[in-house]
Amino acid sequence: MKINCLFLLTVLLAPLSQGEVTSFSKCKQFFVNGVAPTILVDLKNNNRYQQICQCLLDQNDRPVYYYATLYDTANKIPVYSAYEFQHQDVDRTDKWYVEPQLDGGVRTCMGGLSHIPSIDRGRHQAVGKDYDGSGFDKGHLYPVHHTSTQASMLATSTLTNAAPQDPGFNRGQWRKHEEGLALHLGVRCSRAHVVTGVVPGNTQIGNGVRVARFYWRAYCCLETGVSLTSEGYFGPDNNGRVETLTVRDLETRLTGYYGMRFSVFGGKCR
Repeated sequence: MKINCLFLLTVLLAPLSQGEVTSFSKCKQFFVNGVAPTILVDLKNNNRYQQICQCLLDQNDRPVYYYATLYDTANKIPVYSAYEFQHQDVDRTDKWYVEPQLDGGVRTCMGGLSHIPSIDRGRHQAVGKDYDGSGFDKGHLYPVHHTSTQASMLATSTLTNAAPQDPGFNRGQWRKHEEGLALHLGVRCSRAHVVTGVVPGNTQIGNGVRVARFYWRAYCCLETGVSLTSEGYFGPDNNGRVETLTVRDLETRLTGYYGMRFSVFGGKCR
């Protein structure tokens, strides 16, 4: 199962999304030196981890890519989303989309509808009703606070870019971290690459959607054309806070959780 381009479409059954689910070949610009973070492998299910280039159509019906997501169709949450940091206050629209191609839908690029049989809807991804009454937030990986345009904000509002997150952490320490990082990168970096991911826990909501046990993030930036710097973050810790650590230490921790050697920036920015 491999898929293609993030178009905001609407059908009668539910909102649809956006995404080229084939490979990261069209969104390498969101990775340091064009090298993606480690792509997880499931030897028993070759289709489990899907590479999505998240995009929207412009006024000329051409795809514009905004970030990249590695999506886990077994846990129905992303592993990570990678993006280039930008920040400008934009009005948030709380409307969420799904990726029809993950569930066998066929999308047309010219505004046509994409139909997913009801029996298949949500088979390989989360849908809105999975969150209803769950007590968990839809936690953005690529957050609205790190976008700079209405289009980039809309592009983050797909459930392939979200995982169930404890509302206290999401609206508390994690939000504080995201806002603080925006200020830090805005001052120190002329260009910054960011990757945000999750470690799945044992709890599920809805139809088998895993709740994120931990959230993590790392950035790599060029300080006004001088030198590369980086930092990693992981939380919540035992006090509900976000830890700050080196990217190397973050990679070591993620290697233990994911069960395979994990690299965020392809060996750079450590």
